[in-house]
Amino acid sequence: MLYPRPRRLKCRLTGALGLPTDHHPIEQVEAFLAVGTFGGFRRAAAALRLTQPAVSARIRALEDSLSVRLFERGRQGHGLALSAAGRALRPHAEQLLQAVALARQAVHDIRPASGGAIQIAAVLSICTYLLPDVLQRFQASHKDVMITVRSGHSKEVLEMVLRGDAEIGLARSLHHPEVETVSLRDDPLVLVGRAASWPASTRRARLEEIADRPLIFFDRGSSDWTLTQGLFRRAGLVPNVALEVETIETAKRMVQRGMGLAFLPHLAVGRELRRRSLVAIEIMDAEPIVRSLDVIHPRPRPLSAAARALLQALRSALSEAAGPPRRRR
Repeated sequence: MLYPRPRRLKCRLTGALGLPTDHHPIEQVEAFLAVGTFGGFRRAAAALRLTQPAVSARIRALEDSLSVRLFERGRQGHGLALSAAGRALRPHAEQLLQAVALARQAVHDIRPASGGAIQIAAVLSICTYLLPDVLQRFQASHKDVMITVRSGHSKEVLEMVLRGDAEIGLARSLHHPEVETVSLRDDPLVLVGRAASWPASTRRARLEEIADRPLIFFDRGSSDWTLTQGLFRRAGLVPNVALEVETIETAKRMVQRGMGLAFLPHLAVGRELRRRSLVAIEIMDAEPIVRSLDVIHPRPRPLSAAARALLQALRSALSEAAGPPRRRR
């Protein structure tokens, strides 16, 4: 005799999202936000490190539970776009993931305190020019915390955070659906030269003039290198690259010796600008190369108390340091 299949009860989350708990609603919401961000299942699956069928199944389960279509074909048939229902759901989905993170944090905070350890991933310039002061300040009040620092380009920092090899990452202008991004300050690329070679009355120039002068580029293939090259390429100019070096510090020392000009992060040259051994040169007919200095950490995993204290030390150090120069109008 065949018995009738028992009817499943769909347990609703308080607040009217209507997500069934028997289909992992948090994972469905993460998949929904990833597809909405990347405009398709393939890139969303790569970002979530899942197969496309797994992402499709999560979206289908979410749509079935809500009895709506959340996506529609993009313009001219390219990619996916949020439907009206998807656009209505998106802010609530983002709030839900934030609430989950806060709930995990609340549980984490009542566990017995211990020194613990922090794993940090950071781009090399931040390791060199920001972290020494920050970690000195941090360790003065957290002597029992073990700190590990690993460096790489911004993409490598993101990958270390996503893999769980680092609790927090420090990079520039990084955004990804699986990480929370906190922007601490702008850190533009500043064109600098030796002060003795640039009297105050000559510290403004057109990009074409700069392209003809000896230039020092660093770290070929990095985002800084690409942004600097792009500035000239968009203007139809070929820069006169006199030297290519591996590190910011090497490029800075070459500039100090009068061997050329360089576009360097303000974080790396702030002290020299204040001491006037280097000067900033304004390019009158080009937009500044602006990037943000960001802290990233995984959305699903709450920051430890030690990591939150480190984040506060970062904010304090940056607020006390001189900010980037303002562009004259």
